[in-house]
Amino acid sequence: MGDLGNLGGVAQRELRAADLDVVREQLGRDPTTAFTVVARCSAGHPLVIRNAPTDANGDPFPTTFWLTCPDAVKAIARVESEGWIAKLNDRVQEDEGFDEALEAAHRAYAAERAEEWEPAGTWGGVAGTRTGVKCLHAHYAYRIAGGEDPVGSWVAERVEPIHPGQRPDRVAAIDQGTNSCRLLIVEPGAEPGAESEDPPIDLARDMVITRLGQGVDRTGQLDPGALERTRIILGRYGRRARALGVKTIRVAATSAVRDAANRERFAEIVRAETGATLEVIAGEREAGLSFLGATLGLDPRLGPFVVMDIGGGSTEFVTGALPTVAEQAISTQLGSVRQTERVAPADPPTSEDLAALEHGATAALDDVEGAVPVREARTLVSCAGTATTMLAVHLGLDRYDPDLIHRQWFTLRDAETVLLRLARMTNAERAALPVMVPGRGDVIVAGAVILVTAMRRFGFERTLVSETDILDGLAAELLRFR
Repeated sequence: MGDLGNLGGVAQRELRAADLDVVREQLGRDPTTAFTVVARCSAGHPLVIRNAPTDANGDPFPTTFWLTCPDAVKAIARVESEGWIAKLNDRVQEDEGFDEALEAAHRAYAAERAEEWEPAGTWGGVAGTRTGVKCLHAHYAYRIAGGEDPVGSWVAERVEPIHPGQRPDRVAAIDQGTNSCRLLIVEPGAEPGAESEDPPIDLARDMVITRLGQGVDRTGQLDPGALERTRIILGRYGRRARALGVKTIRVAATSAVRDAANRERFAEIVRAETGATLEVIAGEREAGLSFLGATLGLDPRLGPFVVMDIGGGSTEFVTGALPTVAEQAISTQLGSVRQTERVAPADPPTSEDLAALEHGATAALDDVEGAVPVREARTLVSCAGTATTMLAVHLGLDRYDPDLIHRQWFTLRDAETVLLRLARMTNAERAALPVMVPGRGDVIVAGAVILVTAMRRFGFERTLVSETDILDGLAAELLRFR
């Protein structure tokens, strides 16, 4: 098998080693292209994966969304065996509305593939075809991924539920930050009324950097282009949640939307694309939700805790003696996108640029020290993309594997080394790192300065890095009060 961690020109996303093993077993062979898991079944195994547009040899791989769950594959194979591909192609010729909807699905599929690599947008639509129906499995996979696909919806009506006993109380949380739009779909780990406190089961996690907060610090307005980028992703997330049987979708927005005078325009988009009423989360409330998500399941003996959540537009600090129970919090106007826009560093940043970034961080930390007892904490927990990506860079990972990052210690010395390494790179060089999510490379230096400056200021020689954060806090509250 080729190297799945290095596909030239193709955006890399996260891939857990455990998922690679399961997909290998599901397919009965080694995967030939890099992939990430789009959705899971209740048992936790992958249901649909998203393939890179090229394989390890650089050859085209036009089937972007691939159905891997064996039970789902068998169920749809039975439908195909009844001759429905030919029958649906006859319908394409006879039903103009159906034909138009299918053509739109093919165009949208190609456009979504091109998001990872622009040349791949010319390779056709669902299953690599531009017209008609080629593979029911591919259409169903696209529907689960969040595509508007009339064939996928038709298939779903005939095969679902794939697994008997699917929980009806699944929920979805969407965290709209200054830099990224993230989705989490979960179902409870225990039946209602059960005594056990089993953790929720992840059915889908996704993150796309849409840079909604672009220019907000300067203009006080959400940019039309940023709104449109985010609208597309919100629509995709809303459809994916509904395809997975979610009845309740929660959408929360933080710093950029808090600061924008035209936030109602974004609220309208949220209602139209997800059916949810937008929650604009206040800074201190954001901090409490981050604390809830970041400390879930931590050993109380590690407390007292301080959670630092470095976002694109703000950074929250929240303290608490026990896991999940926030006590004091502050939200600062300090974020990786905001600081990058304010300083406008060279590429790569100069020493003067780094000094300006550090000065901005230090000024905000003066307010933190006067508001919350950060120095009384025993454990610093760092969550969100700056800390997790820096640790992934330090570990030298050839792909982003959350299992190797979550709840791992990251020393100040190692964080300082990573900051210097990133600061010496150009934006293009940082973007090319296999663990760098598209859209983060140009702002991560500012985020790294915040992390390192805070650790130095408050005397922490190491921090516990958490993959769980405000997004998990939002979902946990939904489950708690369902």
